[in-house]
Amino acid sequence: MASRVEIATPGSWRREPLSGIPAATNTVIVSADSHGDEFFLDSSGFDTPSRLMRGTDDGRLAEIKSAPAFFDAENMAVTQYFATSDDGTSIPYFVVRRTDADNPGPTLLNGYGGFETSRTPTYDGVLGRLWLARGGTYALANIRGGGEYGPGWHTQAMREGRDKVAQDFAAVATDLVTRGITTAEQLGARGGSNGGLLMGIMLTGYPEKFGALVCDVPLLDMKRYHLLLAGASWMAEYGDPDNPDDWKFISEYSPYQNISANRKYPPVLMTTSTRDDRVHPGHARKMTAALQAAGHPVWYYENIEGGHAGAADNAQIAFKSALSFAFLWRMLAG
Repeated sequence: MASRVEIATPGSWRREPLSGIPAATNTVIVSADSHGDEFFLDSSGFDTPSRLMRGTDDGRLAEIKSAPAFFDAENMAVTQYFATSDDGTSIPYFVVRRTDADNPGPTLLNGYGGFETSRTPTYDGVLGRLWLARGGTYALANIRGGGEYGPGWHTQAMREGRDKVAQDFAAVATDLVTRGITTAEQLGARGGSNGGLLMGIMLTGYPEKFGALVCDVPLLDMKRYHLLLAGASWMAEYGDPDNPDDWKFISEYSPYQNISANRKYPPVLMTTSTRDDRVHPGHARKMTAALQAAGHPVWYYENIEGGHAGAADNAQIAFKSALSFAFLWRMLAG
């Protein structure tokens, strides 16, 4: 899930790790001199803004320029853990928190789990300022459906394997509680788009594991997703709900069809955009209405601009970020 850079010596091709790069970072070689020993790389992490560095084949690294830091990361610690999913698969996840954070304490778990999209360590100044600096813990789950372990990590969770995405995420939630990092009442989760679908599944399938959820620009009605906007292009990922064999496994997790008035759900914030041209805002609208009709606590925000990003400019991004983090902190920190 994190990068490792090695120097290979021609001839024996002995490989040695390049020192000077912190653990749990995302590092990319952006340029290399094919006629010399010089290369340039970019490295960033949860607590480290992007840095451009110059290196040589003797292992020396020199920082050229760093992006600005937006929060104090001096006392931040990043740890990688592994949870065990229902089928015995080991699921990696990162935990980022201040060394003096409460244990257990309010924790935000994030995940995506689809389309072979890898979630790697990334610097997020808003998360750092509005969550970590306040004493909150952040966790990032590298669940199946992504590309963290290559194409097979993705294909295991396509179509009829889609239940593995939810099982992996729920396993990480359980592991966070088992390790004493948080409690179910203090654990929140957030996801957008395909990750919003994951939040819907957590809400209807695993409500007892969370104290609050934020569901951004989500797919939720999987019976009709392929009829709305870009939905038809995702049938290779989810299946065809008009095919009875496919609908059999899709219907088992589709959040809209699985709302129950007889189970207690955690508070959820639904966000969408009127002008989302990828995931139709109707998903969030009808899910909110159905949750209200079933007597569940739900908050709803629809921005009239922004497309699938949910916000069109810095002011809207700032408002939406403040809204989401304020909601989570109020629900989880009391």
